[in-house]
Amino acid sequence: MIDCLLLAGSPNTGPLRDISPMAYEALIPIGPRAMVEYVLEALKASNCVRRIIVIGPEEIARLPAASGVEVYTPADSLMENLAAGIALLKGTETVLVATADIPLLTPAAVRDFIDRCGDRRADLYYPVVREEIVERHYPGGRRTYVRLTDGRFTGGNLVLFRPAVFERCRAKAQEFARYRKNPLKLAALVGPVFVLRFLLRRLSLADAERRITALVGITGRAIVSEYPELAVDVDKPEDYELVVSRYSSH
Repeated sequence: MIDCLLLAGSPNTGPLRDISPMAYEALIPIGPRAMVEYVLEALKASNCVRRIIVIGPEEIARLPAASGVEVYTPADSLMENLAAGIALLKGTETVLVATADIPLLTPAAVRDFIDRCGDRRADLYYPVVREEIVERHYPGGRRTYVRLTDGRFTGGNLVLFRPAVFERCRAKAQEFARYRKNPLKLAALVGPVFVLRFLLRRLSLADAERRITALVGITGRAIVSEYPELAVDVDKPEDYELVVSRYSSH
């Protein structure tokens, strides 16, 4: 069993504002429930998670799926919310971090990711999903992919990491978070040779894993997942329509 930090503090000030007037993205309704509820239910049903701390609006505490969950008011940025959650989980050796915008998440996807992290000796584990897997299950979506020698990958929205390394790599992690949807800017952070190999399509997943974790100053592993639900986040109206269509068809 592992403790989990669920980040649900993103204000609804971007493209999803056209979908819903809710103040926070996590509270945008998908069918009869708020988006964050689907994530909470998947985490609980995975039987891998012991304690769930949510950094998000107080309304989440009143949702049926939030029973037994701790909810704390969000700060002004992703990194501040992450730091606040880590402080609340002080003493926890390993934390699973999830975002509230992946309502297609399943218990099996959570279990599989944690199982693939193995002995958890690395500081950080980050899931990636192949383009063909995402397109096979959720065709037509607009995801951000990185082309490597071993395929085209998109990032997932779960991270397993050791809180003890957070302060050491906080500044660089903030840069990576800022540019997570821009592959070229991400590559630029790690130097011209890395950029050149990326542009020439001579960069492998293992190369990227080694260089990025070394730059941040931690040990890390990319986990190739077969579960596209990890990568289908809702941050655009077309994402929202995709998710709604999936739930309405069941």
